[in-house]
Amino acid sequence: MVSSRSAIGDLMLTPEEWAIVLLSLKVSGVAVMLTLPVAFGLAWILARGRFPGKLLIDAIVHLPLVVPPVVTGWLLLLAFGKQGPVGHWLDHWFGISLMFRWTGAALAAAVMALPLMVRAMRLSIEAVDRRLEGAARTLGARPARVFWTITVPLSLPGVLAGVVLGLARSIGEFGATITFVSNIPGETQTLPLAIYSALQLPGGEALVARLALISVALSLGALLLSELLARRTGRGGPGHVL
Repeated sequence: MVSSRSAIGDLMLTPEEWAIVLLSLKVSGVAVMLTLPVAFGLAWILARGRFPGKLLIDAIVHLPLVVPPVVTGWLLLLAFGKQGPVGHWLDHWFGISLMFRWTGAALAAAVMALPLMVRAMRLSIEAVDRRLEGAARTLGARPARVFWTITVPLSLPGVLAGVVLGLARSIGEFGATITFVSNIPGETQTLPLAIYSALQLPGGEALVARLALISVALSLGALLLSELLARRTGRGGPGHVL
């Protein structure tokens, strides 16, 4: 009985650990919501556009998937740091600094989640039967109405799958975040960074186990949900985004 209570106690999160989980969810949620319109716009361009340089844009969008996350973080540091072109402009004109802030962690997570979101949404847009859009235009519907009443509803499962995948990727982001905004408890220390810190502590195995279980549960749930949503896309068969 004592050992059973001890095991249950080891799985209970402290208020500080709950704060880490909530910070991770906040960072991931903001990252995905800010990325959503950009991801959908890029997915639309890549799915429907015909123009020179499309292949290059496609490669750049998916670059964070193949380069080391540390490189992505370093590039963010160059661009959004105090002396970077974008960071200096934001600080000078708006007093906004992303360095060592949770907003910077959200930016890093957004960049890393973007390729997965674009891929899921692109597959969904490509699966839309364009004959339905043509029929609507033939009946006098304006392009904007066709987009909002036909294209968006039909591609919505893939959009939702992309959102969930982006959320899962953001929760697991480590390399770009620690390179760009460091590992600051209470400010930028998300679940992966907290697990990394706990691994450096003597006797931190119980904390690692608790945080790892939560991380695995969140990511697994997001992957299952995204797959269920993706199965509603495609023509006549299940869709897959991975």
